[in-house]
Amino acid sequence: MPSNPPEAGMSVDFKTKQHEFAAYIRDPENNPPPADVKPQRMAMYRELFFNNIDSFLSANFPVLRAILDERQWFDLGQDFFLKHASRSPHFSQIPEEFLDYLQNERDSSGDFPFMLELAHYEWVEMALSIAKETVPANSLNLDNLQSQRIRLSPLAWPLAYQYPVQKISPDFLPEAPPELATFLVVYRNTDDEVNFIEITPITYRLLEIIQGHEEVLVADCLKQVAEESKHPNPDMIIAGGLQILKELAGKTVITARE
Repeated sequence: MPSNPPEAGMSVDFKTKQHEFAAYIRDPENNPPPADVKPQRMAMYRELFFNNIDSFLSANFPVLRAILDERQWFDLGQDFFLKHASRSPHFSQIPEEFLDYLQNERDSSGDFPFMLELAHYEWVEMALSIAKETVPANSLNLDNLQSQRIRLSPLAWPLAYQYPVQKISPDFLPEAPPELATFLVVYRNTDDEVNFIEITPITYRLLEIIQGHEEVLVADCLKQVAEESKHPNPDMIIAGGLQILKELAGKTVITARE
């Protein structure tokens, strides 16, 4: 039988070297540098890789960065760099990979209890700012809104959190979730600005219903919310909901069907 071609051996050797290189870059304390690369050069490579990751995390999670001291931030970045194997080669996906790490791989009892929710909220702002979709033109007739069919803008995301993430700062670091949850809608407007609105549970439910359909008749949506609320005066819920939908239509959170 003929021996394996030289390319096969070279491929295995390259993969071995690549693994050694990556292992040292991720965790230099527990992995030796490749024998044929100068330690100074490996240290330079590692600093370059880590600083790139750190700069992207700092830019996309500014509030999280602000509430952690230098040591805490460095340790968090190092833990992410060590534990998480990113599935995407694109730097723009690093924030989403970081969220995956916080949810599935992060293990630290010393973290703020709201860390994951805060990171998610900051990620939403970034994701909406770079989303390729465009804000739909709004052709709704607000004077006759109840008889029209509407949908949620693809650039409007209703969100529910245990913590008031939009208020967290170095001066406000809640140790436990408040009694009431926080409901928000984060959206991109026609000027491509990302904004948020704090909303009530009923408004959140309205948006949930709309989001669950490609399009829905406003009257049907309002009727469903009124019935679910079991309010003694359902007409009051319908009237209030209609006014809310008009305000959201003005911000292009909801739009007409295309």
